[in-house]
Amino acid sequence: MILTRRALFPVLAAIPFHRTASPEIIPQPKPPKKTRILLGGDVMLSRHVGRLARERHDPASPLRDLAPVLRSADIAFVNLEAPFSDRGRVMERGMVFKAEPEMIAALQNAGVTVVSTANNHARDCDRYGVEFTLSWLNQHGILAAGSAATAEAAHAGVVVERNDLRFGFLAYTFDQSNGNHQDVDDRIASMDVPSMQADVAKMLAGRAHVAIVSMHAGAEYRPHPNSQQIEFAHAAIEAGASVVAGHHPHVTQPWERRGNGVIFYSLGNLVFDQFQRTETQHGALAEVVFSGKTLESAALLPVDIVGTIPKLSAENGTNVLARDASSASR
Repeated sequence: MILTRRALFPVLAAIPFHRTASPEIIPQPKPPKKTRILLGGDVMLSRHVGRLARERHDPASPLRDLAPVLRSADIAFVNLEAPFSDRGRVMERGMVFKAEPEMIAALQNAGVTVVSTANNHARDCDRYGVEFTLSWLNQHGILAAGSAATAEAAHAGVVVERNDLRFGFLAYTFDQSNGNHQDVDDRIASMDVPSMQADVAKMLAGRAHVAIVSMHAGAEYRPHPNSQQIEFAHAAIEAGASVVAGHHPHVTQPWERRGNGVIFYSLGNLVFDQFQRTETQHGALAEVVFSGKTLESAALLPVDIVGTIPKLSAENGTNVLARDASSASR
């Protein structure tokens, strides 16, 4: 049968018409933001370091050359090796450290975000020094990990928010007395594996997406970590920490990639006046980069300490995660 054009209209009307849907545009997820963190070793703002700063009339001078590097990071961390105090005489020699209050300018000018106050010099200015240091840091916008007004707060650590993520810092020391105290101040977090692992678990349970553990331990001037450092650092990674940053030996020690984390057993000195050994005049910054909450890369940036002042070394850095852990120095 041949349909005329007039006869075709009723037929076409009987055929259901479906409008072709526009293709659905599925938004692509944005790549995770990257967060770059620099971690340094021992910063001692007392003794000859303080004397030179006073001679220069520049309390920020100890970290002035390295300030652009530290300020370029999203978070900068160091171990504060000398407590601040506004009492007593100026300390220019000896093994009891006291940083004059104006030396806070070194940390502030360098953009230091967090310091560890858990170390063997934490009580060098007695109870008053512990309290003054925490207050002075707080007044200048610098967070303190490892000591606090209470033991509970010391073990809770501190949290820094960057790029929509929360980075938690916990700090511990093998010793808090420097040979000057017989008692224990529980406001300073001491190294104890079960306690530390519980602290990491609590931190990651809701307060932070990433946990970073500071460890003040090891034998001074020894190029390799001791059993306490290794046990503690391994336990931290097993508890969920992504990074362990060590200091106290005053020399650099090996790194280790472990599980999904990385361990820097000792970053050595960053600001110090130890001229008696060549190795104490060289340290390192650990550079870790997170993509979201995943540790994406880690590297060591060598530092030379010239007249107590750190400068980035001309030596190339070491990309830690790009190398197999078995290649680390032992």
